[in-house]
Amino acid sequence: MKSHTAYLTLNTSERCAIVNITSTIEAELAKSGIKEGLCLVNSMHITSSVFINDNEPGLHKDFLEWVEKLAPYAAHGYSHNLTGEDNGDAHLKRTLMGREVVVAVTDGALDFGPWERIFYGEFDGRRAKRVLVKIIGE
Repeated sequence: MKSHTAYLTLNTSERCAIVNITSTIEAELAKSGIKEGLCLVNSMHITSSVFINDNEPGLHKDFLEWVEKLAPYAAHGYSHNLTGEDNGDAHLKRTLMGREVVVAVTDGALDFGPWERIFYGEFDGRRAKRVLVKIIGE
């Protein structure tokens, strides 16, 4: 079995953003030479997310509005913020949106459903963060 590891660095100009990283993951898959296997994409930071969904801007806006309603940035009372941080909301948003995705690799391509794409969700941005890409197979 072969494996390929890559670390992506993302840095959004906004505090909260959704970034389509599908083409970057596909490029890593091509570099790997793996034709059959699995591709793991994992946010390595506890205030950002990786998830699969539709590449539709209205939906992305809906996601950001939804997580903001559930864990508002301006809310007082996050115990985590008593440590001197101001990102208690971002930790909760990451939990809602997920840490990682695993996609099957079939015939050298990511084996997606009809509208699926891979996204990086940022909830405490404006600094560099890493995403792990680990591809295993033959």
